[in-house]
Amino acid sequence: MENKSTTEFGITLLRASLGIMFIAHGLLKVLVFTPAGTVGFFESIGYPGFFAYLVMIAEIGGGVLLLAGIYTRLVSLALLPVLAGAALVHLPNGWVFSAEGGGWEYPAFLFVVTLSQAILGSGRYALKGPKLVFLPTALTA
Repeated sequence: MENKSTTEFGITLLRASLGIMFIAHGLLKVLVFTPAGTVGFFESIGYPGFFAYLVMIAEIGGGVLLLAGIYTRLVSLALLPVLAGAALVHLPNGWVFSAEGGGWEYPAFLFVVTLSQAILGSGRYALKGPKLVFLPTALTA
């Protein structure tokens, strides 16, 4: 049943759902935990407080760009450190994300999915964005 049409639709579905997930997590930090609360959490686990702002911007901005299909490979690669940091934060809590404080399997899974999106690219149904002359074409597809 696999053909180019279903593959392109699958890539688009993956990209859109990943974008929505990043937007939701970023907005959770902004609207529910509040920026001040998110900064406080980051500081409580030993990260500099300004990292919280970078993560909120990366999750919301990266999510919007993924949803639109703009620089999908580049954005996906840029979001990997955010997910690696999340996995490290949750590592002491164990495997299952429903554990107290959340486990590491969900951020680790999202890391692999985001890496897969970087490999797959935007797919056919994407805005793509203008060519960036200083980057290899493979990163901006």
